[in-house]
Amino acid sequence: MAVLSAGLAPSAAAADAQPQQWYLKAMKADEMWGVSTGEGVKVAVIDSGVKPDTSSLKGQVLADEVPAAVAYGATKDYTGHGTTMAELIAGTGSGNGLKGIAPGAKIVPFRIVANSLKNKADLKKTASAAEAIRAAADSDVKILSMSFGSPGEDPEEAAAIKYAQSKGKLMFASVGNNAETKNLIGYPAAYPYVVGVAASDESGTAGKFSEYGNYVDLAAPGLDIPAWCDATFRAYCDRAGTSMSAAIASASAALIWSAHPKWTANQVLASLIDTAGRDWAKDDPSTYLGYGLIRPRMVLEQSDFDPGSADTDPLAKENATGVTGEASASPAASASAPSQPPNGAAADRTSATGSSSDASDNTAMWVALGVAVAGLSIGAGVFKMVRARRAA
Repeated sequence: MAVLSAGLAPSAAAADAQPQQWYLKAMKADEMWGVSTGEGVKVAVIDSGVKPDTSSLKGQVLADEVPAAVAYGATKDYTGHGTTMAELIAGTGSGNGLKGIAPGAKIVPFRIVANSLKNKADLKKTASAAEAIRAAADSDVKILSMSFGSPGEDPEEAAAIKYAQSKGKLMFASVGNNAETKNLIGYPAAYPYVVGVAASDESGTAGKFSEYGNYVDLAAPGLDIPAWCDATFRAYCDRAGTSMSAAIASASAALIWSAHPKWTANQVLASLIDTAGRDWAKDDPSTYLGYGLIRPRMVLEQSDFDPGSADTDPLAKENATGVTGEASASPAASASAPSQPPNGAAADRTSATGSSSDASDNTAMWVALGVAVAGLSIGAGVFKMVRARRAA
């Protein structure tokens, strides 16, 4: 069974969710929404179901568009997890609810069997991940957001992923939250054609729990994120997990695809990779943060942005190589290292900025760090990171 990967125990409940959404300011969401809100883009949330009548999701969930074969329980969320993901993507923020990165996008909910679904009758009727992915591929959704994972491959799921890719879908998945224990390779994140998303905090540091490996492609906010505490939907709690990262990355892609509706999935992903915040060579991605921190604003602010060829897979190298195992034993993996580094490497979990004095404006971490884009150059001392290279 799949594991829904919010993963970590909640802390104190947040009465008003939006002030806790630090990444909206850090990513300059208000400026992005002046260009795109995700309008016209549908996102499949493949999860525990989505409750469509939370204050933030009213009018945002297209329950009637779920294919009948996998529609059972789609609007009955059995944990609160799927509803949180939907709100992170397309929430309107109404009633002090979560404000999504792409509030103009729409959600198509797909409920799947996971380890937290205990009712035997529901288990029999609820779709498998493979069934939901294939059904979403046959719909007109553009993006599949998959905040779940399992430690082993499933031939049916792998075939469904390949089918969805053939249909031009863009797929994001959480890499998992086991880095401090076994760092299990997570699927579907590790399948070819799926964008594996790691979790980062406000400073650009990967969470200690965020799994690592050559299947990590991008990083997105995933720590100190408000989420529904449980299926009673009475309050939000502060949580951390790569689930949130995958949802926020999916929403970021929706913003870009809405602004450039003629682009292909390859081009949308290429634009996210090209503008990701990093201080290492693009052709030598990090084991922990992949190609870097997502920065959709860097694409949206350039109306003439060149996304490359429509048919060129930006993850062709990874897709051809496949999963090669855990991180290599490169020297101390600072900001992106798990708490138990591979092969005994020393842990150095300093901030991605090198020091707190360099991080006085955390907005810079998500908007102006990394490579020079659109005339923005990076000053000395910003985003200093010693990162581990991927395993060959």
